[in-house]
Amino acid sequence: MEYKRLYLSPPHMSGNEQMYISQAFETNWIAPLGPNVNALEEGFAKYAGTKGALAVSSGTAAIHLALQVLGVTSGDTVFCSSLTFIASANPIVYQGAKPVFIDSESDTWNMSPKALEMAFEDARKKREIPKAVILVHLFGQSAKLDEIKSICRKYKVALIEDAAESLGSTYKGKQTGAFGDIGIYSLNGNKIISTSGGGMLVSNNEDFLHKALYLSTQARDPAIHYQHSAIGYNYRLSNILAGIGRAQLDVLDERVKARREIFARYKKSLANIAGITFMPELKDTMGNRWMTALTIDDKITGVRYSDVINALEERNIESRPVWKPLHLQPIFKDAAFFSESGDKSISTMLFEQGLCLPSGSGMTLEDQERVVKIVKEVIEPSKIAR
Repeated sequence: MEYKRLYLSPPHMSGNEQMYISQAFETNWIAPLGPNVNALEEGFAKYAGTKGALAVSSGTAAIHLALQVLGVTSGDTVFCSSLTFIASANPIVYQGAKPVFIDSESDTWNMSPKALEMAFEDARKKREIPKAVILVHLFGQSAKLDEIKSICRKYKVALIEDAAESLGSTYKGKQTGAFGDIGIYSLNGNKIISTSGGGMLVSNNEDFLHKALYLSTQARDPAIHYQHSAIGYNYRLSNILAGIGRAQLDVLDERVKARREIFARYKKSLANIAGITFMPELKDTMGNRWMTALTIDDKITGVRYSDVINALEERNIESRPVWKPLHLQPIFKDAAFFSESGDKSISTMLFEQGLCLPSGSGMTLEDQERVVKIVKEVIEPSKIAR
């Protein structure tokens, strides 16, 4: 039987994207910058509640610019969440700096404040205080921002919020990405809204914003001729792609609502299965539930998450494990890692048991029921609580 392909998190267009793209063509604004870029930046700053925003080619580029703006250079150290995509840490290496990875904690699956404090205490003893902390809001769930910000203030270290996955998520009523010295978002094709490929840097520090803009446009000095006093980058978002982003930003709240409803249906259907635990949501936060993530304890269920992935793939449904922690990646095998739980880290446990289910905001009820049916078929019927 031929099954329709069901993707993990496909783009979901609003229908108005072509209008902004057409305007760009009609006015010949197909160059790297233009009205769509300006409008998208204004809209993002307003949505995030920050003084400004800078549209760039990717979330990775935004992190790289953030590190540059904060003066991270060769020989420095940067603390970074371990349970995340490698793009969170690669820019540290671009700068010749050394990443130090911080474990997760159970309440949010995000950076552990206790482990972060341990890392800072060790750095203080060695007189190697980091230049910055990169905090990731995993799968759209906010980390414990009050605790982590307090630790960063204590040691007078800048905080970069990697909100690549958490656009539209709030912490105590405020948008994630707007708490740190600099925040970054991803607008990649699989994110909650997309510009096909792109990213955004936000900040309340206007000097940071000006410097990031300067560096993102080849660090061109203010002169009539082409003069450069620093190394810059070609990191700006195109006016065409920004047009897609304008239409996407208009429906962001709808996309968050849809993904949260998808998560709620998954939880209602599967949470009664012993051994399945869903990613929690911290009190006074609202995650965008960009990805519905859960753990499967094979000692209780009798099956591993990989069994579910394989069964779904046989029916043409995409799913995947949670991110492999960066401290376990071969490229970072020599990097320091701090965990609050001793030898067995939380992020490692989540990787060994974690699964992401299809979560696209355009999923139909029938699509989701198809996924749920297969998951239940894989898990032993006796494990379903009656």
